[in-house]
Amino acid sequence: MSVLPLVFLLFCRSFTYSAADDCEVCLGFLSRLYTSLTSTHADLTPALVEEELIQACTAAQGKEARLCYYLGASSDAATRVTASVSRPLASHVPVEKICQRLSSRDTQICQLRYEPQLKNLSTDGLKKMRVVELMNILASWGEECRGCLEKHEFVSLIQEKAPLHAHSTEL
Repeated sequence: MSVLPLVFLLFCRSFTYSAADDCEVCLGFLSRLYTSLTSTHADLTPALVEEELIQACTAAQGKEARLCYYLGASSDAATRVTASVSRPLASHVPVEKICQRLSSRDTQICQLRYEPQLKNLSTDGLKKMRVVELMNILASWGEECRGCLEKHEFVSLIQEKAPLHAHSTEL
């Protein structure tokens, strides 16, 4: 009889840890923020962490900008919950635990996913994609193909602009 509650407890415990593992954008962004903070500052204070978070959020794009909006660190955010990130980071709480706590407040935070990275920018790889996907690639780069009517025009523009839009992983 005592085995069933133990199994249930282990199941619930593994479920909560897997929820933290699913927070791809939160984990990536806050890990990079924490690494940059610890490499440049000896002592971390909540005010310093919050200031650096807001500064990092001004440069954030895509899904990371959406995360900043949810945290209230962007200029157009309706709420401000940056203290729930800055205080734990200043106390060196693991990023996984911070994201887990944030997801219990707002489930949208852990639903954010990075866009799949383009690995095959060859002509053949791009020709296999749909025009809408090609347009989305250009839009994510902030580019627009004006006057493009044919697929090969999108493909050639992507190949032309690809070296300019290599993704960096630093804050």
